[in-house]
Amino acid sequence: MNVIKAFITLAIILLVAIAALFIDFTYKTFSYRQTAVKADAIVVLAGGKGRVDEGVRLYRERRAAYLFLIGVDPSVRKSDLYRPQPGDPSPEGVILERASRNTLENAILGRDVILRRQVGSVLLITSRYHMKRAAILFRNALPRDLTIYPYPVDTRNLKEAWWNHGGSFYLLFSEFYKYCMFRSFFSFAPAELRSVVFPVGTDR
Repeated sequence: MNVIKAFITLAIILLVAIAALFIDFTYKTFSYRQTAVKADAIVVLAGGKGRVDEGVRLYRERRAAYLFLIGVDPSVRKSDLYRPQPGDPSPEGVILERASRNTLENAILGRDVILRRQVGSVLLITSRYHMKRAAILFRNALPRDLTIYPYPVDTRNLKEAWWNHGGSFYLLFSEFYKYCMFRSFFSFAPAELRSVVFPVGTDR
């Protein structure tokens, strides 16, 4: 009986700890704000709706010298995503990375594309719900002296009142789980991602 009580107590403590960490994760996810700062490069993780459009808009505003579009479908051409108008920045500053297919590969292959240029700071654009996981991966893939400014893009499938919306809750908890896995990994191997090498995709 004492063993059962101890197990139940331990389970309750574990559930409370997970709930507290999840609420903290959610609070920080909604605390991200779009910053007006300029950077050397804009880095867009191209998998979600609205991300590329926002990156292109900021590039047109000359918020950075480069626009890196990471995880672009191999069939997509640069001209499909960026058509300069009179007075717009040159398309030479728009770089496509086509080989990565998930956030981990985004960070590793994105790192290789970024480090080919003289970049000391980046605006990291992805969906709000995805930002904490993307940020920890890029933070552990890029040099420590490179500054990362998170720049979230809001999507209709994530509601601020997430506790009343099943889809938002599932989305946030799924991201929380993945974030915790990577956070645990980096606690034991903080520099591991910087040494990983993948074949580099075409960046034209």
